[in-house]
Amino acid sequence: MSSKDIGILGGTFNPIHNQHLLLAKKAYEQLQPDKILLIPSGISYLKEGTNVLSADKRYEMCRLAVSGIPYIELSDIELKRKGNSYTCDTLKELSLQYPDAEFYYIIGADTLFMLENWRNPEYIFSNCILTVASRIDRNNYTDEKLKQKITYYEKRYDARIRVLEINISDLSSSMIRQAAAKGEDIRSFVPEDVADYIIKNGLYR
Repeated sequence: MSSKDIGILGGTFNPIHNQHLLLAKKAYEQLQPDKILLIPSGISYLKEGTNVLSADKRYEMCRLAVSGIPYIELSDIELKRKGNSYTCDTLKELSLQYPDAEFYYIIGADTLFMLENWRNPEYIFSNCILTVASRIDRNNYTDEKLKQKITYYEKRYDARIRVLEINISDLSSSMIRQAAAKGEDIRSFVPEDVADYIIKNGLYR
């Protein structure tokens, strides 16, 4: 790998939690990129009508979460863009910033199964290496189904796909929001500074 390999971990991060950070850590260890860009989404067309916090609050939680982690760089590239956030547009913009970089787009297995529904999936498949974390998951995405989907994408789109050696739990941001709404302890799910920020500001209550 060149020194300009860049991992990309995007998401709504509503809120960011420990499994996101574990995913970034494992991707960094296994891919050995120059850095990992953590990219909170702006306006997600896939989550319209859901309880998504404002961009500034989600960005601040991400900033608190990655403070002191040298290999993660927080990016506001999608937050500055007007209109809906599309991964294909983010990749285009990043390719201009880093013209010699190889991009590794880090996703969970559940996201891999939905990629054809995203805007311009052909561009995504052609301009990054998809890096998939297999989830101990609640949606029946077994290893066999994952292999079949990867083979399908490789044949149809000439996709480049790598699977991370990691099992991530079914912890989700929605579970944390529900716990916070009930006043339950969330400190085992998110970094301490993030938990303090959520509690101090009464988020999700």
